[in-house]
Amino acid sequence: MKLTAKLLAASALTAVAGAATAQEMTFVSWGGAYQKSQLNAYVEPYIASNPGVSVVWDESSAEAVAKLRAMNEAGNITWDLVDVVAADAMRLCDEGLAMEIDPDEHLAPAPDGTSAEDDFGDLLVSDCFIPQIVYSTTFGYRTDMVGDTPPTDICAVFDLEAYPGKRALEKRPINNVEWALYCDGVAKDDIYDVLATEEGQERALAKLGTIKDEVIWWSAGADTPQLLADGEIVMGSTYNGRLFSVIEEQNQPVGMLWDMQVFDLDGWIIPEGLSEERLERVLDFVYFGTDTQRLADQAKYISYGPARASSAPLVGKHEELGIDMAPHMPTDPENAKNTLLYNFEFWADYRDDIDAKFQAWLAQ
Repeated sequence: MKLTAKLLAASALTAVAGAATAQEMTFVSWGGAYQKSQLNAYVEPYIASNPGVSVVWDESSAEAVAKLRAMNEAGNITWDLVDVVAADAMRLCDEGLAMEIDPDEHLAPAPDGTSAEDDFGDLLVSDCFIPQIVYSTTFGYRTDMVGDTPPTDICAVFDLEAYPGKRALEKRPINNVEWALYCDGVAKDDIYDVLATEEGQERALAKLGTIKDEVIWWSAGADTPQLLADGEIVMGSTYNGRLFSVIEEQNQPVGMLWDMQVFDLDGWIIPEGLSEERLERVLDFVYFGTDTQRLADQAKYISYGPARASSAPLVGKHEELGIDMAPHMPTDPENAKNTLLYNFEFWADYRDDIDAKFQAWLAQ
């Protein structure tokens, strides 16, 4: 069921009284500080203006693709709105498990009248994807373990002489092989062309092999911050929001290495197959919850950049710490001087093959 933007705008700004009574939506997210930022920034304000509406949370985003496939096969879609990374949104869209979105019909324009499609711009990477945040995978390092010359570029990760000690890297090829090729002399614009070849893949693994004995491999985003806090590693990769927490909230002796941070996207998909009543309710929330102010408000609680261009100037201070959040965003100009955008299309084509090679290399 499609609703006009005019209707959505009206319903998003007014309480729906009796029509909304006992309306319950199930939202799927990642738990932790990120889910809390969603709750604070737009779920609670929406519920406050829509008496009778309630939200139940499911923290299964990491398994969203498999679970939506199973729900579809069973003909029983129990989720109303699902937070996923962009690559999973693409897969769900390709498989017909996520609803296609018309940005200018289903999403609010910017305050100055700029269309939603133009405001989100290149971040609309799938017909089914509604971007919320830009986050990055980057490195943190112990400020008390790097001497008088803290690292300023990504290739410090491969410099065991200047920065001896253990490193933490995610236990998958994504990001690691890109950094490896870059630090082996491949120009940034050529990384994925080189990585598409057998020789390029072997070259990346060979470069990783130069530090393999000093790597602790992580699987959960919380692992590296804990290893840094415990002083078990000199540097390690993880999500920028996790590092913000260990630095600013926990006050650990950790610094940020923003060079060659890998940008990725996170956002909503609406499962295909919802009833008209459920779909109308979800679209009403999405129109409200992804507008300019709501995405800017999320940055009060976590250091991820809002996906709308119009939201960036509205990013203010951390709700509890009172510090300016803009300098902690991966998209801040000072932090984004040298970045890499995760190549969704490349990994969709090469993921299985390179994963297999990486796991075999790990086992050697």
